[in-house]
Amino acid sequence: MMSSVFAKQNKSLKDYFTVTLAYWSFTLTDGAIRMLVVLYFHQLGYSPLEIAMLFLLYELMGIVTNFIGGWLGSRFGLNKIMHAGMLLQVFSLSMLAVPESWLSVVYVMLAQALSGIAKDLNKMSAKASVKLMFPEEAKGALFRWVSFLTGSKNALKGVGFFLGGLLLNLFGFQVSLVILASALLVVLVLTNILLPKELGKAKVKIKFKHLFSKSREINQLSAARVFLFGARDVWFVVALPVYLSSVLGWQHSEVGAFFAFWIIGYGIIQSSAPKIIGKSHHHQGPDGATARMWAFILMLELFVMSALFSAGVNPGFVVVTGLIVFAVIFAINSAVHSFLILDYSSHEQVSVDVGFYYMANATGRLIGTVLSGWVFQQWGLEACLWLSASFILATTLISNGLPVIKQELTKE
Repeated sequence: MMSSVFAKQNKSLKDYFTVTLAYWSFTLTDGAIRMLVVLYFHQLGYSPLEIAMLFLLYELMGIVTNFIGGWLGSRFGLNKIMHAGMLLQVFSLSMLAVPESWLSVVYVMLAQALSGIAKDLNKMSAKASVKLMFPEEAKGALFRWVSFLTGSKNALKGVGFFLGGLLLNLFGFQVSLVILASALLVVLVLTNILLPKELGKAKVKIKFKHLFSKSREINQLSAARVFLFGARDVWFVVALPVYLSSVLGWQHSEVGAFFAFWIIGYGIIQSSAPKIIGKSHHHQGPDGATARMWAFILMLELFVMSALFSAGVNPGFVVVTGLIVFAVIFAINSAVHSFLILDYSSHEQVSVDVGFYYMANATGRLIGTVLSGWVFQQWGLEACLWLSASFILATTLISNGLPVIKQELTKE
């Protein structure tokens, strides 16, 4: 009996680390391609709004992909959907590895659209898979492992940003893309061999209409997620790298390195979120009160940062210091949300619920990306910061409706 339980635990850990390997590898290419495109097209003379438009279909397709992808995962298996995303990313990278004269705005938007589909198929599948590897009652363990998966992914996305800037300096745009596509293809083949073929496939077919039928807490968490990630991307995606490059005069490699270290630190904090938020959540995991509290703290930080920027305090100091504090608080917010969506979802419908939630995530990113280019071009980084703070205010208000766990007092 004990040997069978031990074998099951070992298999779950093996599957978890295989999924993590696939997620890590994809994330490296995703971060690298983002930095490559932003810096390369800024170098070609594209305006901030034009650069933002390059990612329009990337984010838009993420909305559609997450909405349908969870349903596809429940019907065909999460491993198949994850590897379909990796294969699509290889194709997207290859599309951009063409002569410069081919790289029109429309062509790059189409390639980025495929990359957006690929990213969200991979992310949705990886996150939903983790839920299936733990029993329903193991909420504390689920919080720790999903925090590690999400945090390590974000740390590697930071490495991807640095890698993108470095590859652009060393090899140029086209060769860099070929290198990334080749490495991801190798990981795809390896993880396809290691993962069980039926992972995440629902025993009962989930009807398409169930995509629209969500619990109140999933709807509210998803709405909060829209504003949380819109708040990040409205100043982080386009406005900040262009500001650092064009206003503060940073080199491409310096911008890439800065983003890399920021996201690596962000990922480390996210992985450590279960320890940071306290022992009270060790067994049950966080709840709606936790989400509301950390959203409020993030809102205060952004309002202070915006006020300092508007008051004329040294902008380089405000941006760098503010980003460090923002990384810590935003990482905890994101980790809490990542746990709550898995906690609110049932085992049988986890891929569909997670897909719906990440559709909201993609909606926030789309809104933030477009506004990042437009608002920065019209009014500068200061306006982007104030808009970000107002978005987090909306997240805080929405989080008020999330369920709160009544903590039971235990005697020692």
